[in-house]
Amino acid sequence: MSGNLFIVSAPSGAGKTSLVAALLDTDPQVRKSVSFTTRAPRPGEVNGREYNFVTVAQFERMRANGEFVESALVHGNYYGTSHQWIGARLAEGHDILLEIDWQGAAQVRKVNAQAITIFILPPSYGALLARLNSRATDAPEIIAERLRNAREEISHLVDFNYVIINEDFDRAAQELAAIVVAERLKLARQNERHRKLIDQLLNPHP
Repeated sequence: MSGNLFIVSAPSGAGKTSLVAALLDTDPQVRKSVSFTTRAPRPGEVNGREYNFVTVAQFERMRANGEFVESALVHGNYYGTSHQWIGARLAEGHDILLEIDWQGAAQVRKVNAQAITIFILPPSYGALLARLNSRATDAPEIIAERLRNAREEISHLVDFNYVIINEDFDRAAQELAAIVVAERLKLARQNERHRKLIDQLLNPHP
């Protein structure tokens, strides 16, 4: 029995990280893959929890060794997802969630065409700008770069299976959770997970 692989992407400031955190808090069956990154930790971030923080040299060595199922340069920093960790957890039957950008999502789809992709949109450009400014962790030039990149990122919306507009956080969180549950209830997954029950119901014995 294998688990589902979920990919959640969004432009910076759309609320992706908060929505993913809410899903993980309410659904213990979902496990988040912790990416490797060369960016510096933000205040409150812990190595191995939000990200595995590595140097550029370490990252390049891992990539050369084929250790990443996907990797990308985003806003001047490298990000990558462990191929071995993902494969092992899926084989154990766990649902895995990747919080990665559209470039990473495209790479993962080449390896796993069954991956379920979800894109988070902000309700407006103004809301996106306000959310980026409210972080108070990025310099003005970084915020400007993220806004420039948002249009490019959103242009890849057509490659995703689901779209959630994060205007009301509680509603968006419910929609994300609903996608996860709906994918688990598809016939192929239920048939795989409950083969014994289905066989018993089809062939009852006195």
